[in-house]
Amino acid sequence: MNILFIGDVVGAPGRKALKEQLPKLKEKYHPTITIVNGENAASGKGITQKIYRQFLEMGVHAITLGNHSWDNKEIFEFIDEEKYLVRPANFPEGVPGKGMIFLKVNALEIAIINLQGRTFLSAIDCPFQKAKDLITEAKKRTPFIFVDFHAEATSEKQALGWFLDGQVTAVVGTHTHVQTADNRILPKGTAYITDVGMTGIYDGIIGVDKEAVLRKFLTSLPTKFEIPKNGRTQLNGVLIEIDEKTGLAKGIKRILINDDQSMFQ
Repeated sequence: MNILFIGDVVGAPGRKALKEQLPKLKEKYHPTITIVNGENAASGKGITQKIYRQFLEMGVHAITLGNHSWDNKEIFEFIDEEKYLVRPANFPEGVPGKGMIFLKVNALEIAIINLQGRTFLSAIDCPFQKAKDLITEAKKRTPFIFVDFHAEATSEKQALGWFLDGQVTAVVGTHTHVQTADNRILPKGTAYITDVGMTGIYDGIIGVDKEAVLRKFLTSLPTKFEIPKNGRTQLNGVLIEIDEKTGLAKGIKRILINDDQSMFQ
């Protein structure tokens, strides 16, 4: 059993890259489950129901979110209806949507948990305590537990990885849009990476037009960030191999694809 997870899909270029590359990845690796982070899928801010359903049509099994979950207000109209959409579980009680879902694949079931960090982000509920509570609930049904931790600080992500080592199959970081090179299996068997990276424009800055970002840094003036309509694209992801007897991980590979080259590490 293995999981293919694709990092933050940013706007139309990211969706295009996913559509082009996902069939090739499925042919090469035959993933049991494919998960995508889609919190930036609609013009870089949030997700629409149409895009969510397009992802499912591409063969994605579940879509996780993050701090931009609510930026596209349309989400309030459909988040409670769509059973494969997972928003950060540590938002306060009463927030729409689900923070954990269960997927059945053949005879196996996997829990997918989305959490959001608090360092440099909104001061929502504690992701560590919420993770502990949800894992206790999930383990009543399955040993296969996947965690997307959408957080800014590398230290907070590493801390959650160590906190959950041996309790979950994988802890993968999202949000910064820059893939880190620290993919590893922690000592007790949990696959970990600080950030999976992003899927979108390759010659930009975290998926948006580089000139706008440079202008912001050079002038400190308010600047509107735009996602380029054209240009080279990239796809970042990880492939996680799972021990079906224990629910823990046997391997984690980074996936880096752009229009010039492909790398699998």
